[in-house]
Amino acid sequence: MERLTPRQIVAELDKYIIGQQAAKRAVAIALRNRWRRQRLPAALRDEVAPKNIIMIGPTGVGKTEIARRLARLAEAPFIKVEASKYTEVGYVGRDVESMIRDLVELAVNMVRGEKTRAVETRARETAEERLLDLLLPPARAGGFGAVHESGAAQETREKLRARLRDGALDDRTVEVEVAQRTLPMIDLMGGHGMEEMQDNLKEMLGNLLPQRTRRRKVKVHEARRILTQEEADKLVDKEEVTGEAVSRVENSGIVFLDEVDKIAGREGVHGPDVSREGVQRDLLPIVEGSTVSTKYGLVRTDHILFIAAGAFHVAKPSDLIPELQGRFPLRVELTSLTERDFVRILTEPENALTKQYTALLATEGVELAFTPDAIEEIARIATTVNEATENIGARRLYTIMERLLDEVSFEAPHMEGVRVEITADQVGKQLTSIVTNQDLSRYIL
Repeated sequence: MERLTPRQIVAELDKYIIGQQAAKRAVAIALRNRWRRQRLPAALRDEVAPKNIIMIGPTGVGKTEIARRLARLAEAPFIKVEASKYTEVGYVGRDVESMIRDLVELAVNMVRGEKTRAVETRARETAEERLLDLLLPPARAGGFGAVHESGAAQETREKLRARLRDGALDDRTVEVEVAQRTLPMIDLMGGHGMEEMQDNLKEMLGNLLPQRTRRRKVKVHEARRILTQEEADKLVDKEEVTGEAVSRVENSGIVFLDEVDKIAGREGVHGPDVSREGVQRDLLPIVEGSTVSTKYGLVRTDHILFIAAGAFHVAKPSDLIPELQGRFPLRVELTSLTERDFVRILTEPENALTKQYTALLATEGVELAFTPDAIEEIARIATTVNEATENIGARRLYTIMERLLDEVSFEAPHMEGVRVEITADQVGKQLTSIVTNQDLSRYIL
C-alpha cells in the first residue's frame, strides 16, 4: 500500500475524515517519502531522516484518526502513547523507551499473524489428521487380514473425515495434549514485574526450557482450533518473524505522541514544569535516533516516523526545548469543526455514525432512517453544546446519538420488522430540554 501516491493517500483518508486537508497532505507526503527512501542507494538511504510532524488542534478534530488511518494504509506497526503519562505522579523517571518495546511487540504479532494465515491451509490439514487419529482407534498391524483391514480402516477414516468437515462431530469430546514450556521457579513468584521477567526469560531461553504436556478434554470444534494453532506454530519460523518485525519497526514504524503540549515546559521554572522538560529530554534521543534494547534484540529508531499532537491551548510548540522542536520540522494546524462539518461527518464517511447505528439495529430487524433535517438538527445541537461547555469536537456526536437513540436501542429486540424514522421534531423533543439546561447538559451531553 505504500506505493499509493500522495493524492491517492489523501483520497483514502477522505473516506473517513472530513476536512483537515493540510494535515492529510502532510502525512501523505511523509508516507510517500518512506517509499521513496527504500528505493535509494544504501549509503544515501541511511542519511534520509523521516520528516516528523506536529499536529496542532483541539480535541476531536481528527488528529488521532488521521495517524491511525495512515498506519493502516501503510500496513505499518503503529502505536499511540500519551506523552503526559510520563509526568504522572508516582512514575518518576518512567521509561520512555517502553513505547518502542510495545511497538516491536505489536509488529511481532502482526507478522506472526500474516505468517500463520499463509500456512493456515497446511496447518488445518495436519490438524485434521491428528483429530481423526484421536477419533479412531489405531489400526491393527500384521495378520492375514491386514491388507483388507487397512483398506476398510481407510474407508472408515474417509467417512469420518466427511462427517468431521460437515460439523456433525463438533459436540463430541476428545482428549488432546497441549505442550507448554514453563519456568517452574518463577511461576511461583507473583507481581506484574515478575510476569514481565518470566515472559522475557521464556523468549530468550526458547527451546532450552523443559517442555511439559497437559491433557485436556474438549469438544471437537475446540480441539480443531487448538491443534491447528499448534501446527501453525510449528510451520512458522520464529526467527524469521522476529527479523521481519524488527525491520518493519525500523523502516516503517509510526509512533503517535498525543498530548505533547502537556510536556511543553521550559527551564528556569519550578514545580511540575521541571519534570515536563525532563520528559522532553528523555524523548529526544529516541526521536533523534538511538538503539533500544528489546526482548527481540536491538532496535534502531532513526527512521521511525513520529507524529506528535496537542491542543496547544496554553503552551505553544515553541515552548518545547529547541532540540525537540528541531526534530519535528513539519507543523500543521487542524481547524475546529463547524456545524456544516458535523453534517458531513454524520453522513459522508464510510464509517459515519448514522451508518453504524443503521447497521447495528438492522441486526434486530429494525429499519432505522434519518431525515435530512434531523441530521442538521443533530449537527446544530452538537455545535451548541460544544460552544456552551467543553469543545470536544466530533466526539460530541457520540454522546448525542447515544442519548437520541437510547429508547429504540433498548426496545429493538421487540421491534422486528418496524421502520423507525428520526425527524428534526423528534431530535428537538428529546434533546432541546437538555441543551437549554446548561447544568444538565454538562452531565448528560
